[in-house]
Amino acid sequence: MTHKDYVLAAINHEQTDRVPYSLGFDDNTDKELDTYCGSTEWRKKLQRFLCHVGSVDANAEQQIDAAHRRDIFGTVWRVDRRPWHLEKPAMAQPRMDAITWPTADQFPKTVVDNVAQLTGPNAEQFSIMDNGWGLFEHSWRLRGFENTLMDCIAEPDFYAALLDKLTELRLGMVAKCADVAADAIMFGDDWGEQRGVIIGPDRWRKLLKPRWAKVFAATHAQKKYAICHSCGSVAAIIPDLIEIGLDVLESVQPEAADMDPFVLKKKFGAKIVFWGCLGSQSTVPFATPKEIRKRVKDLCKVMGKGGGYILAPAKGIQPGTPPENAAAVVEAFATQNL
Repeated sequence: MTHKDYVLAAINHEQTDRVPYSLGFDDNTDKELDTYCGSTEWRKKLQRFLCHVGSVDANAEQQIDAAHRRDIFGTVWRVDRRPWHLEKPAMAQPRMDAITWPTADQFPKTVVDNVAQLTGPNAEQFSIMDNGWGLFEHSWRLRGFENTLMDCIAEPDFYAALLDKLTELRLGMVAKCADVAADAIMFGDDWGEQRGVIIGPDRWRKLLKPRWAKVFAATHAQKKYAICHSCGSVAAIIPDLIEIGLDVLESVQPEAADMDPFVLKKKFGAKIVFWGCLGSQSTVPFATPKEIRKRVKDLCKVMGKGGGYILAPAKGIQPGTPPENAAAVVEAFATQNL
C-alpha cells in the first residue's frame, strides 16, 4: 500500500495494519528537536501520508509595516505577537456597502509545480488543496469578534446577507481548485470554544449549516473530499456535519467539552473521519513520555479500528513542549501499528 492508499482506506472506513498520521511543528519546534537529538536523523523516522499541494489564499494580506498586515477586505492585523490579533475591522458598521467587495478572481492561487518534490520518488501521498479560513471566521475577521456575536442576534438580516456574500466568494474559491489534481480541499472555520459551539448549535444550524452544505457539495462535484478544521467543542453539531457531507473533521480537541475521541468514535465513527485527537493542551506538553506512548497506542487501537481515523496532535508541537515529549511523540507515531 502507498501512503495515499492508507489515507483512502481510513476515509473509506477500511481496516489497515497501521494508522496514517500527520505531525506538524509550530514556530521552529522541529529545530529545537534537532538540537535535543543532536542531529536531524529523527526526521527520517517519520513518513508523510498527506501533503499540501497548494492553496487559494483567502486572506491575501499585504504588509503595512513590521508589525501589521492588511487583508484583502481591509481589516488590519497585528502579526508580531503570538497569536496574531485583529486591530481594526474592515466593516466598522453592519452595512454591506461598508467595504468594496473583492471577487473570487482576486484571491491568489498557488499550486506546487512538481508534486513529486513533496511526495518523494517511491511514495504517493494523499494530496490536499487548502482553501483558507471559512464563513464564520471571515465574518468576524470583517466585523470584529464581539460585533459578530452581536450581529447574530441584533442584526440577523445583515448577518445573513454577510454570510451569503462570503459563501458566494467561497464557492468561487472552490471553483479555482477545479483544475488542481488534489484528492481533497481543506477548509478552516473555528465553530467551537472549550465549552461548546460559539454561537450555539441552533444558530449554527440556521446560519452556517445550509451555506457550508453548498461549499461541501461544490467540493464533491469536483470528485474531491471535504476536510474542515475546527477547534473547540463541536460535538453537538457533528450529526449536522455528517448530514451536509463533511468527510473529515480535523483537530478533534480532546480537552474541550464532550470531545472525548473514544466517545465520538463510538457514536459517529462509522460516518465521519476524525483527524487529530492527541491533546495539545494536555498530553503532549504535560504527560510523561511513557504516558504519551500509551495514549498514542490507545488512540491507534480504538480510533483506528475499522478505519475512519488519521492520527495527529490537535495542534502542531507547540513552543514550550519539553523536547523529551516531542521526541516521544515522534517515536510513538513512527512505530505504531495495529
